[in-house]
Amino acid sequence: MAKKAGTITYKCSQCGYSQPKWLGRCPECGNWNTLEEYIQDPNATTPAGRGTETAIKIKPILLSSVQASGNERLSTGIQEFDQVLGGGAMKRSAIMIGGEPGIGKSTLLLQTASQIANSCKGKILYISGEETASQIKSRADRLHLNVTNIELLCTMRLEDTLTALDNLNPIFVIVDSIQTVYSAQAGLVPGTVNQLKYCANELISWVKERESVLIMTVHITKEGVIAGPKSLEHMVDTVISFERTENEVRFLRAQKNRFGSVDELGIFAMEDKGLVPVPDPGSLFLTHRQTTQPAGVACTAVFEGTRAFLVEIQALTVPAKASLSRVYSDKIDSGRISRIAAILEKRIGLRFSDQDIYINVAGGVRLSESSIDTAVAAALYSARTDLPLSPKCMLTGELSLAGEIRPVPRLKQRIKTAQNLGFTTIIAPQKETGTTAVSTIKDMIKIVFSASATKTSTKKMDMSSDK
Repeated sequence: MAKKAGTITYKCSQCGYSQPKWLGRCPECGNWNTLEEYIQDPNATTPAGRGTETAIKIKPILLSSVQASGNERLSTGIQEFDQVLGGGAMKRSAIMIGGEPGIGKSTLLLQTASQIANSCKGKILYISGEETASQIKSRADRLHLNVTNIELLCTMRLEDTLTALDNLNPIFVIVDSIQTVYSAQAGLVPGTVNQLKYCANELISWVKERESVLIMTVHITKEGVIAGPKSLEHMVDTVISFERTENEVRFLRAQKNRFGSVDELGIFAMEDKGLVPVPDPGSLFLTHRQTTQPAGVACTAVFEGTRAFLVEIQALTVPAKASLSRVYSDKIDSGRISRIAAILEKRIGLRFSDQDIYINVAGGVRLSESSIDTAVAAALYSARTDLPLSPKCMLTGELSLAGEIRPVPRLKQRIKTAQNLGFTTIIAPQKETGTTAVSTIKDMIKIVFSASATKTSTKKMDMSSDK
């Protein structure tokens, strides 16, 4: 007769002998104090990472008695990837990376596997449920990757994957993708909610008990969010999104990271040899013009993690086509744009309520920092008055509803980045070496646009005299 779930048994840790009552000495092997309390639970997770007939009964322990881990990280061999992960992939961790089809997830992970295989002692296991072995080998040949130490398993069955993991005990595991994995225990159709939760839990349980790293690729929906249940994101340690811009630059960004910051940004360019880190990201989002700078363009410095970038904000204002004006902005929150336009209208007297406003960021990067307020205000003023800013002018500062320009963090790093890229006029709320300090929006307008207004007036006078 089968034992009921939840029945307590006592098993010898030396020989495996079990019986329903505790004894001081094992009758089978004769060792003392080796019988441990176990519970009959087919769904319990054991150190082996599986549900078994008997599992050890977990008891609470004092937190102060726990030995902290050494925070061992495994370098991916790709600096931008390591930076997003917080300095490398933490061992005994599960990482999930999502992105639209064709963005380069498989390419990035195959490059990572090649780098780790060449630099570390240990086996690499690449599990593919979407591509055949010949397709993966063709990609590796095209990218000229050394794949000598990479084990490849093309399967969709979870049981085959777990068997391979137990046999090889790899230090780095790639599952491409988790939506293709299925187990007979959760049905026969891959991609269902039960399949995702069950298969991901089995794989994560395996990696948590070993000095290994697990990376799973996931599909995304048409809205750009990770497909599947939200609980899948809670189960893993790190969630990374892979995005692209209009000019085919790829952004690697952490949405969740238990072992590092979520503010870091990895920047790649897709080339013939695969994904290549961008060598000079500081000026990546600037437009290099051969002609004079047009009206409606302003530059500012923003932070992504520990690095500062200069970005170009572009503004355009046109008479509203309907009775209500609208704001068109997908890279900066439209509510922020409306608020800055209202501040300009109230404090400067420049009317925006009858204008449709269009805002763009060169390079397609999304901006959410409050430090961009002053640059947005300058771009809007420039677009409305048709007065261009100096191409060597950088503005930074948070804008209050009273028209005050408030301080921003890490100003010295922003200034240094701008100066290294040749910017000579730096408008900031604090007085620092090489900056022009302003305290209100009116002061900024007078300083930034006085030269432009003088040049425009002189040009108009010259045109009048010619006539």
